[in-house]
Formats: sequence, C-alpha cells, structure tokens
Amino acid sequence: MTGGRADGSRVRTVFLGSGGFGVETLRRLGEHPDVELVGVVSAPPRPAGRRQDPTPTPIEVVARELGVVPILTPARLRSPDAIAAVLSLRPGLLVLADYGQLVPSLLLDLRHGALNLHPSLLPRHRGAIPIPAAILAGDPETGVTLMRMDDGLDTGPIVDQRRVSLAGTETAPELEARLAAVAAEQLAGTLGPWLRGEIEARTQASDEATLTRPLRRDDGRLDPAHPAVELERQVRAYQPWPGSFVETPAGRLIVRAARAIPGRAGDQPHTFVANDGDGVAIATTDGRLELLEVQPAGGRPMTGAAFRRGLRDRWPAWLAARLA
Repeated sequence: MTGGRADGSRVRTVFLGSGGFGVETLRRLGEHPDVELVGVVSAPPRPAGRRQDPTPTPIEVVARELGVVPILTPARLRSPDAIAAVLSLRPGLLVLADYGQLVPSLLLDLRHGALNLHPSLLPRHRGAIPIPAAILAGDPETGVTLMRMDDGLDTGPIVDQRRVSLAGTETAPELEARLAAVAAEQLAGTLGPWLRGEIEARTQASDEATLTRPLRRDDGRLDPAHPAVELERQVRAYQPWPGSFVETPAGRLIVRAARAIPGRAGDQPHTFVANDGDGVAIATTDGRLELLEVQPAGGRPMTGAAFRRGLRDRWPAWLAARLA
C-alpha cells in the first residue's frame, strides 16, 4: 500500500515550529510522499541584532525556501482567528516540533491527530527545557519521543521513541543538533505507518513523569554550595541562555566552559583558588570547578589562565573575596 491513506492520496498536513530543532524535520516533511504540506505556523518575527530589525524564526525562513504557502505567525495560536486560519487549510494532520505555544483542543481532533516531536524519553523531562534537564540530571541517555498530543503538557500517548546515549560532555546546543537529526529521521520513517493505521500509540507511565519549567535569567548563577560536578553540568546545560556566571569584585564573570576536578586540602568553598600553572578555579562544597573559558563584564571570551594573568596584582584580592 502506498500513500497516506487507503486510496493512495496524500494527507493534508500543517507543520508548527519556531526553533532550530524543527528545521530538518520541516525539510523532510516537505518531501515526504505520504503528506501534502499545506501550511506552516511559526512565532511572529522578533527584534534582533543591534538595529532590532524584525527577524523571522528559523522555521519561517526554511518554509519560504520550500515555497510553502501560507505561513501563519499568530501571536496567540489559541485566538479564534488563529484557530480558524489553521482549520481553513483543511488539515488531516498536524506535526509540531519546538513551537513554543500550547495547541488548542480544536486543532488536536483531526483524523490523524497532532504529532509532537519532544526531545526527551517521555514521560521523563516533560515541559519547556528537556534538553538542558537531561544534561543537568547527568542522564546516561536521552532521546526523542514522537507522541500524539492531547490536552495535557506532553502527556499524550507515545507513537515512537528513539534513544541516544550521552557521553557526559555535551553542551545543550550540541545535543539539540544531534537530537534534531534523530527527530527528522524518526518522523520520516514513522509517518507512513502511522497514517496507514499500522502503529498503535501507547499510554505514558504517568507515575514516572518529571516536569521541567522555563528558565529564568538568574538560573545561570553558579552556586558554590553545590558540588563542582553539578556546576559543570550547569555550564553545559545553560548554553546559550541564560548562560552561567558568578559575581566577582570586578562585576559579573560569565563562565563559558568549565571542568569539575578534585578539591584540595585548605580549599574554602565560595572562593577563587589558584589551579595548576596559571589556572583558576572555584572551590565548592565538593571539588573544584576549573574555569576553562570565561568572559569578563564588557570583555571578550578568554581562557581561564589568560583571565588570571590579566589580573596581575589584583589576584590576591580575588583570592580573598567570597562569592555569593
């Protein structure tokens, strides 16, 4: 049997996405033999750059490259006008990846449903930040879940899952790029059988669920009251936003790369310590956080060693300062 339905016709499909995670999925969807891509929904353009020019999302850019019409950019998908605009396209299927808004119930009750590609092994890490959450937790693996959406937050039945092993060195952007490729391949291989009714979605085990929340700017503050291994995960997880930082005698110091190493006798938590050679580290309650790359307030990125050398005669004052 070929095509999305028994009669061989293609299923009218609308894609919803905003971030880079969904770009390759949109490309694969546009060439999928079982669907007809009849529209794309994305976030409105936002000011960016020094001139604050309105900038379209990565998804809108790719949709224009593919020649998809229309491209809808409602501020609120739940508004009656936005819902009506999507339904006017007569979709039989929605596909969502990294959209950023809740999908109203009226758009979920389609013949083939609404499928969401979520970058975690649901029900673990439901919610807004599944990729940083996996890094923060030190998970040995993560993956991508293709689920049929319901009215809950990432609670719908699972259509397919793909697992990815973690080395424990990934940054959030690196892991997102890796999972984005997995998601695109996963959808391409699963969509046909789903549309033909060959896959039965399975209910999530809600008792195993964990929930993540949106990040705030102050989440990036490095707290030496936590073990160094946890702070090292934070540095990797919170790239590019909110980043990781400490408050120093000269202002905020952004930590762009770090490594957890054993502490030494005499270390006082919440202080800077000299590391081997010209290195610099933060003493924590369990181990040291070696600063491999930093960016001083108003300065450029540099190695931790270059930063320490630049302090010169101010270094003793930094050693004596207590970090908040």
